[in-house]
Amino acid sequence: MFKRIDHVEIVTDRPDVTVAFYTDVLGFEVKARDRIDRSSLGVPMNLVYLDLGGTMVELISYDGAPVGPPPKAEHLGYRMMALEVDDMKETLDYLGTKGVEAVWGPTVRETYARAEIRDPNGYHIELRQWFR
Repeated sequence: MFKRIDHVEIVTDRPDVTVAFYTDVLGFEVKARDRIDRSSLGVPMNLVYLDLGGTMVELISYDGAPVGPPPKAEHLGYRMMALEVDDMKETLDYLGTKGVEAVWGPTVRETYARAEIRDPNGYHIELRQWFR
């Protein structure tokens, strides 16, 4: 019945910078783009579907519509997505060359290493290395 998570949606008011971050820095590929007339919202909705190894992120932006800042404190509901990495140190070193610094961690436990970065919108992305 249920197969997998199809996609995670991120609403942004900075679509070009956000697409560049996910593709140029994190290695996602643009799978598709779409534009939908949302007359109920009064502005068109722009969609960019980004794929990383079968995991999809759908970036949503609205022409001329302001988007509020990300939550500053813990809240109920969606918190962040996580990307599995092969080697935490190598990944963080690479991200540093792209101007992306860890905002938390890395923390190493018996079975995993974990750190967090932020995308250009301020949304957190967890990095996770599993020790098998």
